[in-house]
Amino acid sequence: MYKIHWHPSVEDIPEALWQECFAAPYEGKWWYAALERAGLDAQFKFMYGLVSYNDKPVAIAPAFLMDVPIALVIPPALLSVFNILGKVFPALLYQRTFFIGSPCSDEGRVGLVRGVNAAEIFSAINKAMHAKADDLEATMRVWKDFTQEQQAFLIPLLKNNSLFHLISFPGTSLQLDGKNKNDYIASLKASRRNKMKKKMKQANDAPVYVEIVSQPSPALKDEIFALFWQTYEKGNTKFEQLNRAFFDEISQYENSHYVILRKNESKEILSFMLCFKLGEHVVNKFIGIDYSQPKEWFLYFRLWDAAVEWAYSEGATSIQSGQT
Repeated sequence: MYKIHWHPSVEDIPEALWQECFAAPYEGKWWYAALERAGLDAQFKFMYGLVSYNDKPVAIAPAFLMDVPIALVIPPALLSVFNILGKVFPALLYQRTFFIGSPCSDEGRVGLVRGVNAAEIFSAINKAMHAKADDLEATMRVWKDFTQEQQAFLIPLLKNNSLFHLISFPGTSLQLDGKNKNDYIASLKASRRNKMKKKMKQANDAPVYVEIVSQPSPALKDEIFALFWQTYEKGNTKFEQLNRAFFDEISQYENSHYVILRKNESKEILSFMLCFKLGEHVVNKFIGIDYSQPKEWFLYFRLWDAAVEWAYSEGATSIQSGQT
């Protein structure tokens, strides 16, 4: 018999179970702990479903509650109407939603113990999700950004469980063939390879250099967050709003590495990319770019080039560049 108990903290679940359920190349306890401790309570209520079968732990289902801004889910043509109505009925501007997954992950995942019946576990979680959503007064339930691997366990639930499939924002996972960056470039289609070479040739004239940093100083994190915030403000779609405290939390873990471009003379940071090294897999998580710099420097391409080169140097065989 399956039972699901919802815990408010990652620390309520044994370390050994986290390690088994979320081993590399997946974001593990450290990731969920960073979000939990970053003071994002005004946006999310985090919880973790501990799934047991005959009183034996078999899975962890990370989850969160969010009052999703209606602007993210309705057609732009209707937004002005909702904004007017929202002045009288504020609840119309948000939809309380209960998610299985993580607000900032490109891939949602239920962590499973080896040898378990995944289809039965997903079915049990979905039933518990119904009840928890009712308790939380959530009108929408979402399995967020699950990969094809685990989507297979959700498909049987579509017919009779009021679920439907939606396409999310795109993400890309690339194989790093060969032994170095040149091998990666050679593996690209000719059109893409030529386009990249052209831009990189122009970008190579930019007066910048690369720096790889782990566990940055408080002053450096201030600079990083300022660039992140500039990039966040420029974006059109905003789901989560990370704060400075998040960068304090995430930077302490050995998985976290910053690929940084600095200006030659002034040494100021022009762009950064926060990458996670998860076994032989690298995740390009967040970026920040100083948009006041000349466009012909192609800072994003220089940053991506540096990240790929660093990933090869770390023995990575794949790199994921996602929604964030």
